[in-house]
Amino acid sequence: MDQFGKTAGVVARIRGMVHDGTLRSGDALPSTRALAAELGVARGTVVAAYEQLDGEGYIRTRHGAAARVAASVDGPVPVGAAAGVPVVPGVSAASAAAGASAASGASAASAASATDTPTVSADAPRAAVIDCRPGIPAVTAISDRDWRAAWRAAADLPLRNALSDPLGLPPLREQVAAQLGLSRGFAPDPRRVVVAAGTSEALSLVTEALRVSLGRAPRIAVEDPGYRTGHRAVVSAGGEVVGVPLDEDGLDLDVLRAGSRFDAVMVTPTHQYPLGSVMPVARRQALLDWADATGTLVIEDDYDSEFRHRGQPVPALAALDPGVLHVGGFSKSFDPRLRCAYVVLPAGRPDVALAVTAARVARGAVVAEPVQAAVAHLLRTGAFRRHLGRVRRDYTHRRALIVARLTSAAGSVPGLEARALTGGLHTVVSWSGPLRGAAVVDRLASRGVLVADLAEYEVTAGSAGEGVVLGYGAVSLPALERALDALVEVLGAG
Repeated sequence: MDQFGKTAGVVARIRGMVHDGTLRSGDALPSTRALAAELGVARGTVVAAYEQLDGEGYIRTRHGAAARVAASVDGPVPVGAAAGVPVVPGVSAASAAAGASAASGASAASAASATDTPTVSADAPRAAVIDCRPGIPAVTAISDRDWRAAWRAAADLPLRNALSDPLGLPPLREQVAAQLGLSRGFAPDPRRVVVAAGTSEALSLVTEALRVSLGRAPRIAVEDPGYRTGHRAVVSAGGEVVGVPLDEDGLDLDVLRAGSRFDAVMVTPTHQYPLGSVMPVARRQALLDWADATGTLVIEDDYDSEFRHRGQPVPALAALDPGVLHVGGFSKSFDPRLRCAYVVLPAGRPDVALAVTAARVARGAVVAEPVQAAVAHLLRTGAFRRHLGRVRRDYTHRRALIVARLTSAAGSVPGLEARALTGGLHTVVSWSGPLRGAAVVDRLASRGVLVADLAEYEVTAGSAGEGVVLGYGAVSLPALERALDALVEVLGAG
């Protein structure tokens, strides 16, 4: 038996023990060396098996600690699962394995905020057990050692009789600038980095700055459909939101040019939220040329550029034009509860930079110093990049499952399509026929699966069409498989 077959055998054995309840959540697995000796295989075979099971969400591995079962799974192992690929009716194991391999290769080649963080309403079904609403990353994938070391470093900082710098701790601003230089193609002066309490607070801050400097409500063009929480932040800070429709390449520039005068335009060019289009470089340049000619501020929300699953990374708008105001954060890469984001002030617009700085000083510091210190430590020590490498692998497995499962169901669900899978942590599932997205959301909730209605992201009613937004960042592979089965069942029933 070749190496692949031996690895698949180990994977099938452990996966089967999880499914039949022999192994349960939290159970420790033998070390790779001990299990290899017991099974009579090379240690590398067990290492590869553990890595695959980790990526599938069955177990969690930690450096220097025993691998443990991530979650209990009800039900038998799907037939053919020994191959280590999603098993889907109508799709052969060989073709599915080829798809998974291609996806993994694309992820490894990738170099690498705007999704809405979901809230649980009082009306949410208490029986819901699989939360596939967008906005939640794989928080528990963070290395325990790196996470604890970051908070120890924050706790070791000396106490001070002083107020926090409203612009943010200098070490964090320096590390953000360095990270942008490595990953996004531009390395701003750290003095142009301003810390904010999440993307929404960053957009609220910018809107307030524009309102004060203009002496009136700023008119801001936004993508339609688009980032609903960001839209609310703009309106709450005294701005006016004007929706601009999208085409397959992102914001429709013809409509933008034909519109009334705008003070700013807010875009998610790297991975449009929620539809997932990537704005080509030619359109990016055309947008920047229009903005320069009209004096319009371009606000770039670079919310999940770390997770590019297919194709080569595209440059940030701020790497093409120093007049762009760049917004990013750590909600999709670490934990949304950190509430830590940043604004990179435009070097080519000193009026905007001064206005945002004044607004930040007036509001005061909004992110606790220990949080800033911990994030700075994660960036400085390389823990951030190690974490990204780990979760990219996990997300590749989940994306492959979505593609395989929905491809196999296309024959039974008219017009079934999954979009937004080139990057990020969610997919948009659409279909043809009279079934409304809200009805699908309700029917899935009754089956214990939570997703979001695509219509909730519209600025203009009907701009998005019918669909649901399904997040896969925080769910295990087995849970995602059950969620997809429920979705196909609901859509197939009509």
